[in-house]
Amino acid sequence: MIAFVSGTVAALAPDTAVVEVGGVGMAVQCTPDTLSKLRVGHPAKLATSLVVREDSLTLYGFADDDERQVFELLQTASGVGPRLAQAMLAVHTPDALRRAVATGDEKALTAVPGIGKKGAQKLLLELKDRLGAPVGAPAVGAPVSNGWRDQLHAALIGLGYATREADEAVAAVTPQAEAAEGTPQVGQLLKAALQTLNRAR
Repeated sequence: MIAFVSGTVAALAPDTAVVEVGGVGMAVQCTPDTLSKLRVGHPAKLATSLVVREDSLTLYGFADDDERQVFELLQTASGVGPRLAQAMLAVHTPDALRRAVATGDEKALTAVPGIGKKGAQKLLLELKDRLGAPVGAPAVGAPVSNGWRDQLHAALIGLGYATREADEAVAAVTPQAEAAEGTPQVGQLLKAALQTLNRAR
C-alpha cells in the first residue's frame, strides 16, 4: 500500500493533484478542500489510499491520516465505494461525519450527492460503531468569519485562474456562502465557483 506521497505539486485540476515523486508524476484524486491547500510548484505531502480495480489503480489523497482512515472506514458500509466515500468527505470533515453518525443526523448525510433518505438511514446503522466518537475540535477547514473568501480566492489562483476570474467567482458564490447555516464550507464553495467559471468560458 502507498501510505503517502511527498513531492512537488506539478499540476492541479478540479478533482486531481499531480505530485512529482522521484521524477514520476503521481495523479491523486482529492476533495476540493484538500486541493485548495495545494499550490503548483510547492512541496506537498498527502496521506493516500490506493484503490485497486480490475481495470484501474486509483490513488486517493487526503490532508491527513485521520481523513484517510475515515475514507477507508466509510467503505466498510455496504454500497459505499471510494467515489461516494470521497464525496462524503468533500461535504463533511471527518469529525462532522462522526458527529452525524453519533447523533443519527440523517439530514447531514443526505446533503451528500448520491445519498437519499433510505441510504442515509442504512449508513447510520452500519457506521454507528465504526467511525468512533467525534474529537470535539472545531471542524478542520471551516474558516472563521470571512476567512472563507481568502481561502477560496487562494484555491482558485492555485488552480491557475487569473486574479480577475477568481474575484468574479468569489463574488458569484458570496450569496450562497452568506445563506449557509453556520460557517461556509470552502470545499462546497470551490465546487460552485468552478461551475460559474466553466459557464463563463
